Order: sequence, then structure tokens, then C-alpha cells
Amino acid sequence: MAEVVVVGAGLAGLACARRLVRAGVDVLVLEAEEVGGGRVRTDVVDGMLLDRGFQVHNTGYPEAQRVLDHERLALRPFAAGALIRFGDRLHRVGDPRRLPGWGPRTALAPIGSVRDKVLLAGLSSQAALQAPDALLSRPETTTYDALRSRGLSATVIDRFLRPFLSGVFLEEELATSSRFFDLVWRSLVRGTQCVPAAGMGALPAQLATALTVRLSTPAEAVSPGEVRAAGEVLRPRAVVVATAAPAAAALLPGLDVVPGRSVTTHYHLAPEPPVSEAAIVLDGERSGPVTNTVVLTNAAPSYAPGRHLVSSSVVTGDAREPAVRAHLSRLYGVDTSRWEAVAAYEVVDALPSQVPPMGRLRKAVRLEPGLYVCGDHRDSASIQGALVSGRRAATAVLQELSRG
Repeated sequence: MAEVVVVGAGLAGLACARRLVRAGVDVLVLEAEEVGGGRVRTDVVDGMLLDRGFQVHNTGYPEAQRVLDHERLALRPFAAGALIRFGDRLHRVGDPRRLPGWGPRTALAPIGSVRDKVLLAGLSSQAALQAPDALLSRPETTTYDALRSRGLSATVIDRFLRPFLSGVFLEEELATSSRFFDLVWRSLVRGTQCVPAAGMGALPAQLATALTVRLSTPAEAVSPGEVRAAGEVLRPRAVVVATAAPAAAALLPGLDVVPGRSVTTHYHLAPEPPVSEAAIVLDGERSGPVTNTVVLTNAAPSYAPGRHLVSSSVVTGDAREPAVRAHLSRLYGVDTSRWEAVAAYEVVDALPSQVPPMGRLRKAVRLEPGLYVCGDHRDSASIQGALVSGRRAATAVLQELSRG
């Protein structure tokens, strides 16, 4: 009989189980789906790697540095910048420290004034140097209001920051907490955005190594020291609910969870790569439904060997394939009529909302003796938050077990 049962084999649950196992605890992980990973999953379709929605990993996440072997993941980086469609061309906007060759074009890009670009550079420098606790101590408002109060114009927000951050927050109003924005911007400046060569599903797969995971076993009910699943009653010393927020709320009535944000991601095969850069493409004019798009194989050829795979995501607006295809033609400035539609994923509740007031960033993981909860809805809505919440839950469980 396992000492601890973890319900959910997403990043948080696997991180929790991994820490417990390394401390010598017998752990069983139950997963409702036929494969683990939660929202971080990769399907293999006709030799292509299709992540469940466009996702990236950030090498700057401190918890990821502690629990993941980045070298074994064979991470493939994206450019530290974006291509922004405005007018009749794509404009390069990048971090001059890491993309010095983009510097002159960034300076000339019509995303805002010279003052805006100086302020952006200052914003990045400040975020890189400050500790998370210092950022979290700032007065909280919406991201939009914070950017305006820091002197950035509506022009640079609408032409660059809004298109970019919409894909990060999965909302276009920039209503997300300024505290969460500061943490996100810090991670972007300090880390590299990338994907594993084997797809984002390689992250949970690595965490699951040496763990006992029972798939296709949904939990029907949980209580302190008891789990009912697949007609069986398990009575461990502790139960950790590590599902996404909606499932956690169903298993734990009264749990404080926030609404989730959704996204639809389309995959296309293009006869030729529409751009040569491994960079995200944004619409500075917001002339269609596509929030962001990227030629994945420019960064990671392993996603579709010998082919050109394009990932495009829609947060609001018409997410049907014809509308997406038409907008992609505008964004890339090419004929997309011969592009092959490969797949589309509607990811419901892809990310917990982080609107103010966030209150305490980290919510309690110990509900009562013998019953715990973890997930990105207990911390920052990110891979970092999921991993940290898993560690916090494991630490709390170990403390209880040590008391006998």
C-alpha cells in the first residue's frame, strides 16, 4: 500500500511525487488520461510532434533548473525577439544584448517612439536585476495600467506589448495583475524561450522517470487519507490532489480556484518556410484572429523532419481554420492556399486567470491533515508555478509524515 497517493500526473503532481520518492516515501500517482503530462502533452501525428497548444519552456525558471535536466532535454531556442507585422512588412524587434544584429532594425521599427524603446530597455534591465520578492512588493494594478504609469505610450502597448502579452496571458485586455507581469517579464529577460527536441511532453516524461504512475484511472472521490478510483478504495497516509483547477474544485468542494483562460492552436505544413527566423510573429495592427504564430521547425526541426511546421494560436475571435489561414497570409505576406491543415487543439482552461487582486501569490497546499493540493492554480500560472507548488506540497506532506 502506497504511503501517499498523488491524483494527477501533470507537472505539479509529478514534481511532488518525485520529491517524495527521493525522500524515501512510497508514492502512487493516479492519472485519469491514457498518458501523463496534464496540459503539457505532445502528440505524435504522421511523424510530427504536436504540442497540445503552443507552449514554450523558459530556461530561467529557478525550479526547472533544480528539477529538470536541461541538457538531456536537448532544448531548441527561439530568437529573443519577435517579427511584427505592421504596414506592408515584418519588422524585427529584439533584445539587443542577445540579438545585436537586430539592433538597427529594432531602433527603426514603427512600434513606438524612441522614448518608448528606451523605457522598454529600462523595464527589462530593472526586471532582470530585481528579486521576485521586490517585484511582488510593488503596488498591484492591471498590466495595462502599470505599463502606462511607467511611461509607455498607448502606441507601443498596442503595436507590440499587447500582441505579445496576449499570447502569454491568454487575454487581450492586459487585465492580468501587474505583479504577475513583472514576474513574467523577469523570466523572459533572464531566460531563453525554447522547446525540447522531443516536444513539450518531454518535460513531464522526464519527471515521471522511476515513478509509479497508473494511467486511465480517474479519481472519483478524495478525503483525508482516502481515494476512490476505478472501483477501488485506497487508504494512504496522505492524498495530494494535483489536477488542473476545474478537476481539483470538483474533487475538493469549496476549494478557492480562479476561472481559466482558453486558447485554440492550429498546426499547418507549409511548402516553404514563410520566414527564416526562429521567432514568434505578431500582428501590430491586430487585423485578424491569430494572436501569435511561429515556424516551429525553424527552431526545432525534429518537430517535423524535412517539413515546415507552423503553429498559430487564437485567444479571441474566429478560431476556425479558414479565418486563421487568411490571417496567416496577411501576417507572413505569402499565399497560404497550399498550406496543409494538420490539426487544431482547443485547450479549455489552459491557464488560470491572474487578475488583480491576486492577494498572496502562493495559496495554501495543506487543506487539512492527510489532504493536500497543488498545481499552477496554487502559485503563479506557469511551468515554474506548477513545479514550485508540487515541491511545496511534498514538503508539507513530509513534515506531516515525520510527525507520525
